[in-house]
Amino acid sequence: MAEDRIISYGGQAVIEGVLMRGQKAFAVAMRAPDGTVVVHTETLAKVYRSGITKIPFLRGVILLWDALGLGMRALTLSANTQTGEDEKLEGAPLYLTIGLALAIGIGLFFLLPAFLGGWVEGLFAPAAASTSGLWLGNLVEGVIKLILLVGYIWAIGFMPDVNRLFGYHGAEHKTINAFESGAELTPESVAKYSREHPRCGTAFLLTLVLLSILVFTLLGPLPMLWRLVSRLLLIPVLAGIAVEYIRWTANHLNNPIVKLLIKPNLALQSLTTREPDEKMLEVAIASFNAMRAAESQ
Repeated sequence: MAEDRIISYGGQAVIEGVLMRGQKAFAVAMRAPDGTVVVHTETLAKVYRSGITKIPFLRGVILLWDALGLGMRALTLSANTQTGEDEKLEGAPLYLTIGLALAIGIGLFFLLPAFLGGWVEGLFAPAAASTSGLWLGNLVEGVIKLILLVGYIWAIGFMPDVNRLFGYHGAEHKTINAFESGAELTPESVAKYSREHPRCGTAFLLTLVLLSILVFTLLGPLPMLWRLVSRLLLIPVLAGIAVEYIRWTANHLNNPIVKLLIKPNLALQSLTTREPDEKMLEVAIASFNAMRAAESQ
């Protein structure tokens, strides 16, 4: 697999649609309520083509932040396509929704486990004859964080709307896998390919959680305030490391050790993807083709 392909093409499922991103442009294809496929293309910010993309770790943090904004924009476009002009989500309500979602995510997956781990640490520390009781709190924090991540993904998959979103996620993966294999991009051809992909955002999330377990355990015991502050401050650092790890594994997929390392990441994707139907594949292919066309201009 060529290096430029690994860097260039990624995607995301949105409401009744798929976002595909290249190095210069992105496209969002959506199935409108009337059954037609609506396609929106835009030029990417210059940061994607700047020298920052060549600086390890720093590029991960900056591009991840920009990708978060890009993903929210795509979700907004898809939501507005479904609701119509009269119910558009924009302005202050949009930013409030984004801010609330980020706050809930950080609180649920980082601060809550840290608080519970600190509470366990406090129970064991006074009577511990060694430091083993103190380290236990960090391990408990990590286990809680992992259970919350997997449990949350598993639970929301039962919601009909999320189940369809996961179907489009599967369509996105199949389309990129088909392209990277040199296959013809038709629904019949793309349907044969895997729903798993090593550069998936699900793989990033699991890697981020596992890295946080390792790093926070090594930090050892901290007062509760510094424990919570450290979890917030180290998120960008851990995110940068996780991005580099995902990039490295994606570049060494033929290595048997790498194949073993990415198995948990691929396994978790069985929860975040569903087998797409033909119409979902059509949307994913339309998005990918539109992105490629915009890249060539």
